[in-house]
Amino acid sequence: MAWLLTLLELGLGHDVPAQVLRRPVPDKLVVLTFDDAAVSHATFVAPLLKKYGFDGTFFVCEFREPPFSDKSKYMSWAQIQGLHRRGFEVASHTLTHQHVNKMNRVQLGAELDSIEARCRTWHIPRPVTFAYPGYDTAPTATALLPERGYQFARAGGGRAYNPAQDNPMLLPSFSISGTDTAKVFNAIRQAQKGRVVILTVHGVPDVAHDWVTTPPALFEQYLQYLHDRHYRVIALRDLARYVNVPEALRTLPPRYENLK
Repeated sequence: MAWLLTLLELGLGHDVPAQVLRRPVPDKLVVLTFDDAAVSHATFVAPLLKKYGFDGTFFVCEFREPPFSDKSKYMSWAQIQGLHRRGFEVASHTLTHQHVNKMNRVQLGAELDSIEARCRTWHIPRPVTFAYPGYDTAPTATALLPERGYQFARAGGGRAYNPAQDNPMLLPSFSISGTDTAKVFNAIRQAQKGRVVILTVHGVPDVAHDWVTTPPALFEQYLQYLHDRHYRVIALRDLARYVNVPEALRTLPPRYENLK
């Protein structure tokens, strides 16, 4: 009964089956995600997350330009394995950062296979979450990913995730790239009334793609803000504690608008 009252308070009781949520989503729930296997994820981000007691998801890929072999810009797979050993989630961003709307089903499957094979080689669990390169989405991906056992896929859109309305294969997120701190703090504060704030972070800093960099001092300022105000910071995989993924996939249709 308390669960039903919570849904009614959110205006969801008549529109969404209660089975979509395993439990009410608490206020101040934030997911931290990190794209592109930037070397600063291992050298700066991971130790800082441990300092604050936060979890996070690292979406890895092997860029062709600048080449993944340049270890001044990207993590090695040994460093990626180190993230897993420290308790963080390692997840898929395709192998080559190819946008899913430019691939057919076979091509996307091959990209997923390649990251999954590398994870097996390095004794990292098979990924269960995915991030769309360039935030581009496509029906091919939203159909194939669940078949492959993926539970959540993160896109863009600049809004909070509503588990009672958003399909698990199309999770919106906010980018924190740049120096607009007011934008980031305003985004974080939207983690309330059943919504989850998912943040997209690239390198801290990002020396491979400087247009999406986050200055290290600002990143720590964001973590300090989350810590001081008692936000719960989790990895993307942990949303399954709150979301009944099979039921959400069955009952919540994919909506592609406003997710770029």
